[in-house]
Amino acid sequence: MSDLLLRDVRVVAIDPDAPTDPDAPIDPVDVLMRDGVITQVGPRLRPDGPAVPELDGGGRHVIPGLWDTHVHMVQWGLGQTRLDTSGTASPVEVLARVTDRLTWGFDSPTGVLVGWGHRTGRWLEQPTVAALDAVTGEVPVALISGDGHHGWLNTSALRLLGGPPVEGVVAEADWFPLYDRLQRLHGAQEESEYAVTRAIQGAHALGVVGIVDLEFGRPWEQWRERTAEGTPPLRARTGVYPEGLEDAIAAGMRTGDPIRATDGLVTMGPLKVITDGSLNTRTAWCCDPYADGHLLEQPAGAANYPVDELISLLRRAKGAGLDAALHAIGDAAVGAVLEAFATTGARGSIEHAQLIAPEDVRRWAALPQRVVASVQPAHLLDDRPVTERCWPDRTDRTFTLRSFLDAGIELSLGSDAPVSPLDPWLAMAAAVHRGPEDGESWHPEQEITPREALAASVDGQRVRVGDRADLALLEQAPLAEAGTSAERARRFRYTVVSGTVLDGQVVHGG
Repeated sequence: MSDLLLRDVRVVAIDPDAPTDPDAPIDPVDVLMRDGVITQVGPRLRPDGPAVPELDGGGRHVIPGLWDTHVHMVQWGLGQTRLDTSGTASPVEVLARVTDRLTWGFDSPTGVLVGWGHRTGRWLEQPTVAALDAVTGEVPVALISGDGHHGWLNTSALRLLGGPPVEGVVAEADWFPLYDRLQRLHGAQEESEYAVTRAIQGAHALGVVGIVDLEFGRPWEQWRERTAEGTPPLRARTGVYPEGLEDAIAAGMRTGDPIRATDGLVTMGPLKVITDGSLNTRTAWCCDPYADGHLLEQPAGAANYPVDELISLLRRAKGAGLDAALHAIGDAAVGAVLEAFATTGARGSIEHAQLIAPEDVRRWAALPQRVVASVQPAHLLDDRPVTERCWPDRTDRTFTLRSFLDAGIELSLGSDAPVSPLDPWLAMAAAVHRGPEDGESWHPEQEITPREALAASVDGQRVRVGDRADLALLEQAPLAEAGTSAERARRFRYTVVSGTVLDGQVVHGG
C-alpha cells in the first residue's frame, strides 16, 4: 500500500440523499490517503508528517473504485483468446467458424481448440458430437456455451477430458468437471496467467479495483501465486465450491479473512453453490414449464441440489464462518434458496436471481440477515430474445432491479465474466436503460437510476475518511438525470476513466 495526496478533484455524490442535480458546480477538494485508507478530504490540504507523493486531479471527477461482484477471472482472461462462436444462429454457422480456424491454424499450448459464446436457446437444430467430429477429425475441440453451462465437444476432446458418452452437449453437473480439467491440461496455466495479467490491466483502465472471483478450483492459491510473480494488483474475494468446502474449513478459512502473502488485497469470500442451470441451456429450474418444454427432457428445468442438501451445506458453511453465494436463475430455484437462507440464517447473496415471483421478493425482503441481490444486468441484452421465446408469459419478472431496491433488498452489480464483459460501465448502463443504446428499454418499469447503479458498483465505499484508498478519476460526471433512460445510460457507456488508484497506488493513468 502507498501514500498519496490527490489534489483538485470533484467528488461525485452517490448516496440517495445527495443533491438532486449532479450537474451543479462542485467545489474541488484534496484527498489524502495513508496506509491504504483515506485520512482527509478537504480543500487545500497541508498534511503533517512525512512528505506524500502528489497527483494533480486537474478538476476531474472522482468516485470510489469500481467492483464487479461476479467474475470467473481465468475464464474471462482466456475468453479474449478463444474462438468466438457468439452470434451464431445454428450448429452449421458454428461449424463453419471451427472449419475456418482449423484451416488457418491455431496456437494453443494445450493442443485443444477452445471456443466460447454460442447460445442454443433459440436454435431450431441442436448440436451433435457427430457433426463436430465430421469437421475436426482428431483435433480436440471444446466449444463452451455463452452462459458457461454446457460444452459441445468432439470425440477427441471427450476422450482427453474424460467426458461421458453423449450424442449432443455435455451440460451442468456432467460439464463443470470437464470445464475445470480443461484448465489443468499441460500448458494451460502459463496461457491462463498471461491472459489474467492482461485482463487485470484492462480492468484497471475501466476504474475497477476489485472483483469477487468465483473461479472453479482453488482461486485463493492462484491469487497468492500472482502476488509472488508480480502480477498487477487487484482486490479479490475468492469463492469455494462444495467439493472444496471441507478443505477450506480444515484450513480455517472464514469469509473476510485475508489470504496469506497477497499484500492484504485478497480475502476469503463465500461458499458458491450452483443450485440450478441457465436460461440459454434451458436448465434453469422454474415453477412452470418452458414454452418449448415439450422438447426438453426436463420441461421446467431442474434443481442441482435437493433443498435439504442445500440447507445442510449452508449450515456447515455458516458454522465455519463462511457466507454463501447461491446461483439461482429460475423462479423455483430462487424460492428454494430463500428457503435455505431462511432456515439456516446464513448470510450471503443470491447470484443472478434472474426470474423471481413477486411473493418471493417480499419473502427475501423479510429475511432478518443480509442477503444481497447480486445481479448481472448486461445479461438481459443477450437474454431478451430467448426469454421471449422460452418464458413469454413471465418476461415482466426478469431482472427486477427496481423491485429489489423498492423492497429494501441490497443490490450489487457484476458481469459473470466471461458471460458478459468485465465492464461495470456496461452493467450500469444496462441497469439504467434495459436495452441496446439505440433501442427501446425492455420493461422500463424495472429501470434504476444512475445514482443507484453506481452505488451498487462500489462495494459500499465512498470518498470519505476511513474508506479504502481506491478511487477512479473521470473526465466527466456520469450521474446527470436529465434526458431519456437511453441518454442516461449513454453517459455510462462513454465515461472516460483517466486514472485509477488502488490501495493508494496509481495503477492506471494519473
